[in-house]
Amino acid sequence: MDESLLSPVLDDDGAPFWEYAAQGELRVQGCAGCGELRFPPRPCCPHCHSFASAWRRMTGRGRIWSYVVPHPPLLPAYAELPGYNAIVVELADAPRIRLVGNLVSGPDAALNSVSPDRFRIGARVQAVFTEVNGVTVPRWVLERA
Repeated sequence: MDESLLSPVLDDDGAPFWEYAAQGELRVQGCAGCGELRFPPRPCCPHCHSFASAWRRMTGRGRIWSYVVPHPPLLPAYAELPGYNAIVVELADAPRIRLVGNLVSGPDAALNSVSPDRFRIGARVQAVFTEVNGVTVPRWVLERA
């Protein structure tokens, strides 16, 4: 993978997210007190203020809530990837949780592997995982109809 592409910023609160991703699992932090899910991960529940948390496994299914295809590419490392995208996915298991990623044709496919004319708000997607600069990240593929 190209080391000039953006990598996730790792911190203590989000470390379990990336550890589960490395195992091919999509998990979201939840409050062990009130049960509410939260993303991005943080030490305290915004609902009940508990510091107790647990990581809940998600199905990895969701729908495209929003997307953008930047023209021209905004960063030099992406200049060779015209048509790359950034999408916001609303999780099927937790509709208030939205994750940002890329829509690709397969786990290790290029960021521009899906034609922009295939993007639709509400399109169903499934998480897949690939390594970027030593960190396994979720990306998204269109679900088969």
